[in-house]
Formats: sequence, C-alpha cells, structure tokens
Amino acid sequence: MNGRHAPGILFIVAAPSGAGKSTLVNALLEREPGIALSISHTTRSPRPGDADGVQYHFVDRAQFAAMAAADDFLEHANVFGNGYGTSRGAVEPALASGRDVLLEIDWQGAAQVRAKIPCLSIFILPPSRAELERRLRARGTDSAATIERRLAASRDEIAHAHEFDCIVVNDRFEDAVAQLQAIVVAARAGAPPPTGRHAALIAQLLAS
Repeated sequence: MNGRHAPGILFIVAAPSGAGKSTLVNALLEREPGIALSISHTTRSPRPGDADGVQYHFVDRAQFAAMAAADDFLEHANVFGNGYGTSRGAVEPALASGRDVLLEIDWQGAAQVRAKIPCLSIFILPPSRAELERRLRARGTDSAATIERRLAASRDEIAHAHEFDCIVVNDRFEDAVAQLQAIVVAARAGAPPPTGRHAALIAQLLAS
C-alpha cells in the first residue's frame, strides 16, 4: 500500500426550480453520509431561514466578481439575475482525499464542470408542468412575478436534461430518493448507473 487515496466521486444534481432538488438531496445525504455537500457562493439575498455557510456562502457582487476573475470557481453562472458559483477549494481537495462530493447546481454550471473534471450528473424532472407550478407556489418564498419567471425558464432548463448521465422523476418522493441512492451505490461499485431517459415526459414538459 502506498497510502494514497482513490479519488472521490463528484456527483452533480440539477433541476428546474420547484422540482424538489434540495429536498431530495437532503434526504440522500441523510442516507449516504459519506457524501460531502459543496456549499455554493451566491450574490442573492438570504431568504427567511437561510444561514451563511449553510444554504450558501452569501457574498456581494464585487467579491463574487473578484473570485471569478481569480479563477477560484470550478463553475459559475448568472441565474435569475444573481451569481452562483462553486469554489474549487471546497471541491478539489475533498475529491483528492477520497471523499465523494455533491454539487447542487444548474445546467449551465453542470456543463462547465463536465468540461473540466470527471463527474456523474443527474437531472431531476417534475412529473408534470402543473405539479411544478403547484410546488413553486406552495413554497411561499417567491413573488408571483418570480414564479412566472421561473416557470418560463424551466422549459430551457428541461431542454438540457438529455445532457445528463441520469434522469430521476420526482413524482413519489420515496421512489425518487431510492433512485438517487441506487445511482450513488452503482457509481461507488464501478457499475453503470440506471439511466432512464424519459423522452416522452421531457417532450410533454417542453410542450405544455
């Protein structure tokens, strides 16, 4: 033995707003505590209940721009007028030490990461557009105008689902968590993960 660690696995989870990504990820992390969740930097204002360093690292636009200019981000993007970015320092050392890491990011960030380092990407789909809208309104955290903007943007986001390695439909929550966990277990075993494409659902979501 040379004492060196095998590198950890980088998992990416993306979804349109309202698909239940964060809730699914939190449930997965409870079942798979060996995965470290990378906390992104953002310029958006904290929502009620948000804590710096828990949901996000909240920074101002000047600090965010300085980090981007210094190539401190593994990926970064502008989403709904705010900057979001994943710090290299939060991801690369953990992977090098053998720790699995999970990123909750959007499709733009996922594309940037895939171009730079090996990863396994997962896209979360809602079961229908009506359910996506219901979940967005039920959150009670966004204005009506923001909800409409998120719904409009969701079509563009869903149009990129085919770029991901795996797709999970968040219809029945427990089933979706089980599918996520099965993907993780397969990846750790070096086996091909479940890769259902759900072409009919994607077409329906894009058309509705």
